[in-house]
Formats: sequence, structure tokens, C-alpha cells
Amino acid sequence: MSTRRELLALASGAAVAATLPAAPAQAAGRPGAGPRWTGTWAAAPTTVPPGPPAVLENQTVRHVVHVSAGGDRLRVRLTNEFGEQPLVIGEVRVARRAGTGASTATRPGTDRPVTFGGRTAVTIPAGSPLVSDPVQLPFPAGTELTVSLYLPRRTPVTTLAAFAFQDNVIAAGNVTAARTVTPTAVVAQNLFLSGVSVASPAGAIVTLGDSITNGAVSVANLNHRWPDLLAQRLRAAGIDRGVVNVGVSGNRLLHDPNPPAGSGAEAYAAYFAQSALRRFDRDVTAQPGAEHLIVLLGVNDLGHPGSTAPASETVSADDLIAGHRQLIARAHQAGLRAYGATVLPFKDDTLGFYSVENERKRAALNRWIRTGDEYDAVVDFDAAVRDRTDPLRLASAYDSGDHLHPNDAGMAALAAAVPLRLFR
Repeated sequence: MSTRRELLALASGAAVAATLPAAPAQAAGRPGAGPRWTGTWAAAPTTVPPGPPAVLENQTVRHVVHVSAGGDRLRVRLTNEFGEQPLVIGEVRVARRAGTGASTATRPGTDRPVTFGGRTAVTIPAGSPLVSDPVQLPFPAGTELTVSLYLPRRTPVTTLAAFAFQDNVIAAGNVTAARTVTPTAVVAQNLFLSGVSVASPAGAIVTLGDSITNGAVSVANLNHRWPDLLAQRLRAAGIDRGVVNVGVSGNRLLHDPNPPAGSGAEAYAAYFAQSALRRFDRDVTAQPGAEHLIVLLGVNDLGHPGSTAPASETVSADDLIAGHRQLIARAHQAGLRAYGATVLPFKDDTLGFYSVENERKRAALNRWIRTGDEYDAVVDFDAAVRDRTDPLRLASAYDSGDHLHPNDAGMAALAAAVPLRLFR
């Protein structure tokens, strides 16, 4: 059917690149008004390419989300932020997942209804998110939840995170409470779901980036994105923090998607999301309990112009540095500590990003990140994964094959490069 075909087409995506404790941010609500909430999982919402969107009707979408921090109460954040019409949600339920990998079955006794102002059915206005009431459900850190959304009416899929690196499923009817569902489609996107928070004083680390932070091209369903592996390191070290990943494949620091007319990029560039400067308030500072920010951005600003973006959007190293300075200023204004990650090497990449000039700009940006003393600390990803004999290349042990994206071992090396002292 067309819905399945279109959603499965989204799953293929496009081969694109990414991509001193802080003073605590204000707890949600008035002092004494309730628990502090900390982000434990997130997905940055985007819009969809031009043309008729996929449509769901009388169907359930069951998501699997890998939480970083645990607790006994949670909240779900839904999103209609790129919708032009109200979004009708018939029912939402959350449960602990049973099994691993691509399983979407739920554990007996853990299924809970999710309400919004006491209502199980709700309409989300166009352009808006919606945060649920607290849900009583104990769950450990580093586990998986299922979040099931029932869409009773004809619903164009206009707001989603297009690159989940996790198999979610669509099933007929309202099966939100079913332990197991029979999929009519498997999708590697998060549809209308953008966050889960937990009642916890832990505080959250927000990872802002492109496809390298988003998880490309790690093996799906294994949670081998470097932010997931960082969260695992934190737990092993006894450091209680949420880690929320708002990386988006193809994302740029300075420009929104702008595919040249008539190019193949028109079919997918919208999934790259608004520029980091534009989405910063929604995707970073609005995260519950946000205290720390890790930024890995710049490679797509260098590589996209002339291919998936107009050549007129070519940027200089100074342009990138100015953009990073804005992120730092806005993070500090919101009470977050900001850590700059050096851009990975990409010599001879298969996507055509590399040039002598782009390498010069990358080196200048990395030099500023390391020595400019403007970020609160440096995370030297470049040093962690570069080839020791040719530092302009990814080390072969960490190369996914396109000489730009790290493989799963490379993701582990990135996670290992983040100094845990920053979060103690």
C-alpha cells in the first residue's frame, strides 16, 4: 500500500554526513511545585520533503526508545511542530519492552496509559508540541520502553525524526495496549514522538550534531550511537545523568535545507532539519533538566554546498567559528556548560566532501575549538579516530567504508573520548 511504501522509503534515508559541573538549569515548574524532570531520550523533529506525505489512519505506531536515565515516573513529549493541521491522537500507552533488537513486545504488568490533562485522547494544535501528565512506571537506566500512538483519523505524516536507527512498527487498529502487535510496516523513523523525561534530579547532557551524532551508520537496533555509549560509560562510573541525542543526519550549523531545484536532493533534504542555530532553543535549551551540551557540527556546512545545497552557501572557517560562538553564548545564557567537539577527518570520502580547501577550513575550526578557550571544555573526537599515519583520514579500524562516518567501533572510540570528569 502507498503508506507502507512511502514510510519504508523514508527508512532508506540518504547517504549523508552528519553528521567543571554546570550550575543546574531551572527545574520545570515553580520552586516546590513538583519533581524536577530530566530528559532521558529525545529525537529532533523535522519536516518532510515536498509532495504528498505518507498517510496513516486507524493505525498504531509503536516506537522503541532507549532511555539513558531511569526512575519511577516519566513524561512523554509528542510533536506536531511541522504540521499544518491539528493532530488527533486517540490513545497513547507506554510500557517496558520485552526482548532486544527489533522486538516491540511489552513486559507483562508494565503497560500504562498516558494522559494529557487527564484525557487519553487529545488534539495537538498545528505547530505545537504536547507534554503528557506524569506516568507511574518504574524503569531502570539503560533499558528500553515502548511508546505506542493510536491515530484514529486520516493523518498525514508531517512531523518526524527520519533517521532513528531503530525499527519501529505500524499496525492496524488501536493495539496500543497489546503485548505484541502484527506489523503492517516497519519504519526507521520516530513519528510524532520527540522526547521522554524522567522525574530525577540527575540533569541532562544534550548532544547536538549531524549524522555522526544521530547514529549513522551504526548497526540498527543495537543502540551503538556514541551518545548511547557515553550514557553507558556514565552508568558504569556511577554518574547519574540523562543523555539526550538531538543529532540529525545532514544537519548544518548555519543553513536550513535548501536543495537545488531539479536535484535529487529535493527528495530527502528536508529530513536534514533546520540549522542548528535555528533549532537550538527547541532542541537544546528546552530539554528538561539540560545542564551540559556537546556540539559536533560543521562537516555538512563544508560538504553540502555544490551538491545537496547551492554553491552560494559555501562557508568559511570564520563563518563556522561565528556560528559556534552563538551556540556557546546561547547555551551559557540558558545555564548550560558547552563543550566543543572537533570535526572528524574525511579525506577521500565517497560523498565528495573532501577538498584541500575544505580540509584547510576543518583544520582552522578544530584549532579554534582546541585553543580558542571559548568552549568550556574540548572533546577531541578528531584525535580519537584519525589515522596515525595519515591524520587527514579516518583510521581504518573506525571507518564505516565511506571514509566519513565511523563504524560501531568508531562510535565507541568517540564515546570513550568524552572526559567523564565534566559530569561528576
